[in-house]
Amino acid sequence: MRSIALMLENKKDYKEFNNLLLYSIGNIISVFGTCIFSFALDLYVLKITGSSLSFAISLILGTVPMIIVNPLAGVIADKFDKKKLVILMDLLNGAVLIIVYLLSIVNGLRLAMIYISILLLTIFTTIFSVTMETAKPNIVSEKMLLNINSVSKLINSISSILGPVIGGLVFAIFDIRTFIIVNSISFIFSAACEFFMDFRFNGRSYDHDKQPGRVNLLGDIKEGFNYICSNENIKSLFIMLISLNFFLGFSVTVPLPYIINSVLKLNSRSFGIIQGAFPVGMIIGALCVKKISEKTSYTRLLKKLSVILSLSMLLIGLPILFSNLQFLSSVYMVYYCMVMVVFGFAIALIDIPISYLMQITIPENFRGRVMSIGISIVKTLLPAALLLSGILLKLIPTYIMPITGGMMLLVINITSVKNRNFDLSSEKP
Repeated sequence: MRSIALMLENKKDYKEFNNLLLYSIGNIISVFGTCIFSFALDLYVLKITGSSLSFAISLILGTVPMIIVNPLAGVIADKFDKKKLVILMDLLNGAVLIIVYLLSIVNGLRLAMIYISILLLTIFTTIFSVTMETAKPNIVSEKMLLNINSVSKLINSISSILGPVIGGLVFAIFDIRTFIIVNSISFIFSAACEFFMDFRFNGRSYDHDKQPGRVNLLGDIKEGFNYICSNENIKSLFIMLISLNFFLGFSVTVPLPYIINSVLKLNSRSFGIIQGAFPVGMIIGALCVKKISEKTSYTRLLKKLSVILSLSMLLIGLPILFSNLQFLSSVYMVYYCMVMVVFGFAIALIDIPISYLMQITIPENFRGRVMSIGISIVKTLLPAALLLSGILLKLIPTYIMPITGGMMLLVINITSVKNRNFDLSSEKP
């Protein structure tokens, strides 16, 4: 009996390892390919048009539809088979790029064709991302859920560093059509990996055959909102996630480049290195998150991380107060690199466990809607934060925004954590 139990356990471990391996391989190829392709495509639009407006339109088509489609993506992820959905979305992405490739051979790569392809890719990728995020608790066990979230964060962070570098190098060598066909192949390969994954490995999947096939968009989204409002822990997590993204945009995304380029007047190379320090910090955080979360209460850790993030925001504005000291450019570069590494590290330690807590706490038949609602709110408020920050930069001293944002983030996060239990070991689905 013991040998049979051991065999079953070994078989289960093999399936889980196989799921994690296939997920990682497919994600690496798909995310890297998309990151390189997106960067190259933006460069191509800028090159053939020479218009900043055309370039801006391509960026807008890659972000705005995501905000609109997210709630629908959550409903679809809750109502239909997740494995079929992620495979279908990858195949549709691959098909779009193959069609664009064939049309470009006949008629050339026209701007309208590029815009339509970006729009379709954004829609399909949004549905894919929401569905895969909600499916993670099904493809690995609870003890491996932090690992798969860390792997996902690692891949995204490394891609954000290497994608533009590789994209820029390859763009100078190869024709844009090469990017298109290679990226289409990467999507098809990703779909093949998902085909061999067991999306019911963890036994969490509810019976889709018993679920209503009809989609009542407004009613289903309302149910998701009601679930968030009725669950205090989930509501607190969303408040933290939304405030973090808002104040990151308000206090860092806009003020930091302005401080570095316009106030301190560092060169573009220094600015690029500082920007690259942030994903480096996220990579370190993703590698350390499991060990750190095992040694300390996550509730206590959230309080400490809130203080660290707030202090980091304060440190962004600090050199402006002492600008009369005139430090060397290399000193400023090292200083801001250290701040951004800390930023990335702290955000990874917040972001990865929050995803984990939502995945194991929210019932599967609500998970897609609830998580997509949060993403939509974050992506809707972020442009507002960026716009507000840009306007205030012209009206008040630069250092005020990082300091104000840091203090407000600290107050909101500490208030959200108060009287809450977010200990990872105690959460149950």
